[in-house]
Formats: sequence, structure tokens, C-alpha cells
Amino acid sequence: MPDEYRSTIWQDSAAAASFLTTLPASFFRGAADAGAPDFSRAARAFPLVGALLGLAAGLVLLIANALGLPPLAAALLAVAAGILLTGALHEDGLADSFDGLAGGRTVERRLEIMRDSRIGTYGVLALIISVGLRTALLAAYLPASPWRAAFALIAAEALGRAAIVWVWAKEPPARADGLAATLGAPGPDALGTALLSALVIGLVAGSLAAGIFASLITIAAAALATVTVADWSRRRIGGRTGDILGAAAQATALAALLALAAFH
Repeated sequence: MPDEYRSTIWQDSAAAASFLTTLPASFFRGAADAGAPDFSRAARAFPLVGALLGLAAGLVLLIANALGLPPLAAALLAVAAGILLTGALHEDGLADSFDGLAGGRTVERRLEIMRDSRIGTYGVLALIISVGLRTALLAAYLPASPWRAAFALIAAEALGRAAIVWVWAKEPPARADGLAATLGAPGPDALGTALLSALVIGLVAGSLAAGIFASLITIAAAALATVTVADWSRRRIGGRTGDILGAAAQATALAALLALAAFH
């Protein structure tokens, strides 16, 4: 692998990590000096960053379980670790998306609600369901197979970040001045790389979590969730926003966990 290509991969991965997590760009030596990141290319590394986030949360899960904590407590700590590492970026998008898409009567009103920092009933319920289900599904793994729960997290988080890239690339921006519009959409090469890496991670980690057949069902469930969020946002606001990307990540990761847990 040429040094220039290897350097570009590292810069894209560092840019993706600084965008998707609370880690500052300066944490990644050498990446901060590369100039402003090109997210139309760096998006290809999103699934890899998702897998690393799933790995970190999985380690918290394994440590908490090894310390003898009850399954629900260990699972909740793992979910909380993931939220802390991302600064609740995707949870915020999920809540705002549900408030706007489900609550507004016009496109303008829905977009206005989504920009409001206050959270409404739909947003609260979406967060409760998302966090609650993720915690319960991980806890169900622990008595018999804690390592499988960790692999399920890796698969789900990688697929969730691939959903961001898909919706970002395929859906038009709902507003011209939003973050998802100003950063530029991922190009075909970035989209293809992201989907391929998510497919490989999903197959390998999903197979270790619940078997090859379950991993195939999981990828199908994740794809269905991604397309559903994209279709809902297109019909309700005409495209995607940054909040919609967060909602796609959450819905897709949750769909993956549901599928894996059903077969574990």
C-alpha cells in the first residue's frame, strides 16, 4: 500500500472519528495538520469508526459483567459509554427528528421544530424506546454469552454509521444552510467503500454474535431501517438534515440489535 494512500486513509479515519465522537482532532497525531477534512471522502471511514465505538462499548459491557453487576446495569453502562463517546450526537438527532417529522403540520413547521433545542413528547418517547430497547437486548445476551453481546454491538454500530453515509449520499438536503448540506454529500467511491466495509464488519461480527444466517437477516433489517428513515424524511420534509442522519444511525443500529438478539 503506497504511503500516500495509507496517509489518506488515516486522515479520513481521523476526520470521521473527530466528527462522530467527542475526541478532538488534535487527539489524532498528524491529522490535524492535514487541513480541513473532505467529508465527501472521509465518510467512507464512518463504519470503521462505528465498529470501534461498538468495541469500546462492548469492553465496558464485558468489564461490568465480569465485576458481577446485574445484566441490566451492565448493559445500561455500555449504552451510556457509547452515548458519552459520541456526545449524544445521534440521540439528539433521533429526538429532534421524531419531534419534527411526527409533530409538524407543514414542511416549514417540521423543519422549525427540528431546529428547536427543546425536546418534545415524541422526542422523549423515541429516546426512551431507543435506550431502553438497546439496554434490554444487550442484557438478554449476558447470562449465556457476554462476548456475543460485544460482537453484536460492533456489528450494529458499524451498520448504523453506514446508514448515515447512505442517507447523506442518496437524499437531497431539506434545507440549504444545514450542516448535512454545507459539508457536501459523500461521493460514489466513499459510499461504496462505506457500504462494503459495513457489510464485511456486519457479516463477521454478526456471525460471531449469532451465526451467519442471523448476520444476513441483520444486514437486511438494517437496510430496511435505513431506507424507511430516508423515505419518511423525504415525504415529510423533502430530504435529509443532520438530525435525520442521526436518526438513521440510531434506527439502523437498533434494527440490527433486534435481529441479532432474536437469533442469539
